[in-house]
Amino acid sequence: MKVFTTARQVAGHYEKCGCEAPGFVPTMGALHEGHLSLVRSAIKKCPMVAVSIFVNPTQFNDPEDLKKYPRTPEEDLSMLSGVMRNDDFVFMPPPEEIYPGTDTRTFDFGTLDKVMEGLHRPGHFNGVAQVVSRLFDLIKPSSAYFGQKDFQQLTIIRNLARRNYPGIMIVACPIKRELDGLAMSSRNRRLLPEHREKGGEIFKTLKNVARMARKKEIDELKTYVNKRISTIPGFRLEYFEIADDVSLTPLKRKSEMADDRNYYACIALFAGNIRLIDNIRISLR
Repeated sequence: MKVFTTARQVAGHYEKCGCEAPGFVPTMGALHEGHLSLVRSAIKKCPMVAVSIFVNPTQFNDPEDLKKYPRTPEEDLSMLSGVMRNDDFVFMPPPEEIYPGTDTRTFDFGTLDKVMEGLHRPGHFNGVAQVVSRLFDLIKPSSAYFGQKDFQQLTIIRNLARRNYPGIMIVACPIKRELDGLAMSSRNRRLLPEHREKGGEIFKTLKNVARMARKKEIDELKTYVNKRISTIPGFRLEYFEIADDVSLTPLKRKSEMADDRNYYACIALFAGNIRLIDNIRISLR
């Protein structure tokens, strides 16, 4: 694999190898097996694959969260070297390559970025759209691979691609989990041992919700989740919602369901000071 830091180097690579429009996996580094599964999925489908590593400052509404976000570039490159091929490349740009000036663009996603994550992290998805659009412009991929753990982000990026990048196929990949069910995340390495030990309870809770969903109303499921998470020492629920994969509008009752939508139970919580998210597809009827 190759490692580039500028868009000019990327363009020169395309010219040299006679190939362009790679499959693309955007990341913020601190890679784990979940990221590698995205890369492997792209490699299966694409003659060339690009992986970006860039901790995007515009999507952090908490400066302390940005400061503490794990950065492991040497380890990341070592992991990728065991997966990527000769003409595949890693794009590791400095901030000025992504943002040569202050990015003042704003994106209108209607209500998509006003609920769940958007409600609790104002400005987050505008920052995501800024960096993803810049990376799309610089890398010029044919397809881009995203994990389903970031359910709301995936829906918003699909919306962005449909409107601004119709030639880029957005590929959703399944959540990768630890043996106890905890969704893989770069943030997991910051968990205290006592919180990591209980991390599997999050997915157990979601699986119970999926099992109960056909018989219980939305408010009953919310009550169950709130009570269960509150019993885990050091855990604090931020939100639990059930939403479809098109409008993302959280359901208040089952009667609001549309027959042509898929529904997901989405959760955000704090384990100590570390914020975690997860989701599971459910059937409500």
